[in-house]
Amino acid sequence: MEERLTSSQIAHRLGCAEITVLRRLRRFGIPARPRGPLSGHSDRASAVVSRARSTWSPEIAYVVGLVATDGNLSRSRYGLTLSSNDIDLLETVRRCLQLTNAITRYTNGRCYHIQWRDRRFYEWLVDIGLTPAKSLTLGSLAVPDEYFADFFRGCVDGDGTVLVYTDRYHTAKNERYVYERLYVSLVSASRLFLDWMRARIRTLARVDGVIDERRKEGGRSLWRLRYAKADSIRLIGWMYYAPDVPCLARKRAKAERFLSPLGYSPLRPTGRPRVGWLYNKPRPQGRPEDVRGPVKSPGWSNGSLP
Repeated sequence: MEERLTSSQIAHRLGCAEITVLRRLRRFGIPARPRGPLSGHSDRASAVVSRARSTWSPEIAYVVGLVATDGNLSRSRYGLTLSSNDIDLLETVRRCLQLTNAITRYTNGRCYHIQWRDRRFYEWLVDIGLTPAKSLTLGSLAVPDEYFADFFRGCVDGDGTVLVYTDRYHTAKNERYVYERLYVSLVSASRLFLDWMRARIRTLARVDGVIDERRKEGGRSLWRLRYAKADSIRLIGWMYYAPDVPCLARKRAKAERFLSPLGYSPLRPTGRPRVGWLYNKPRPQGRPEDVRGPVKSPGWSNGSLP
C-alpha cells in the first residue's frame, strides 16, 4: 500500500492475473488506488527508479550487456528498445529495470519487444560508450571489473550461444571415440568490440578465445568470439557465479551440468588431463549442493587447468 502500485503492477510483481489481485483486494476490504498518475508521488517514484537504473549492479550490468548486443537506442526522445524471441528474457529485463511497459509482438510476428523512455538511463548508457546505430561501431565500454561477468552473461544471452553436443565423427575408427563438445561464443558485427571483450575476459576470467570471420555472400562480415571446452567450462563457472543471477533460462540449462566437476580422481593421469575433472581430491560426501564448492572462483569447476 505504501508503494501505491496499480493492480496491474501488483499482478506483474506477483506473477498472477490482474483480476486475481482485484478479487483479493475486495475480499479483504482494501480499496484499489485510482487509475492514472498520482500527484507528486509518481514523479518522485520515477526519479528514484531512474537513478537506480543509472547505478551499477549485477542486474543493471546484465541489462547493459543485452542492450549492447540486442538493443537499440533511438536517435530522438531518449527511446530504448530490446527485442528477443524469448519472452521470458524480456520479463527478466522488466524486473531488473522495474519497468511496467508492455511486452508486445512485432507486426511481422517474428519476435517480441519492449520499448520505454528514460532520459537519465539513456544518457548514462551513452556516457559508458553506447550509441545509436552501434552495430558496426561498438567498441570498449566503461564496465567495472566487478560487474563484468554479469555484463558478459547479458551479451551471451543477447547475441551469443552455449552449444553442447555429442561428437561421433570418429566412431568409424573406434566406437569409443565419442566426445561431448562445449562451446561458448559471442557474435558481433564489430571486430573492435570482440577484441576488447576477449582482452577483458582474458584478464578477468583467465581464459582466451579465438575470433573468426563469418561473411555472407554480398553482405557484411560478422565476427565470432569462441571458447573451446576447457575454457568454456571455466567461463561458465565465472558467468553463472550464483544460482539466482538474471539470465536466459534455456542457455543456463545447457550449461548447468558443467557448473559442478564432471568427475574425481585421486591421481593425475600421465597423458592429457580430462577436461572438467578434479584430481588429487577425494569425491566429496553429502548432497550435490554441498559438492560444488565456492562459486566465485573462476577455476573451481576444472582442477586440471593452471
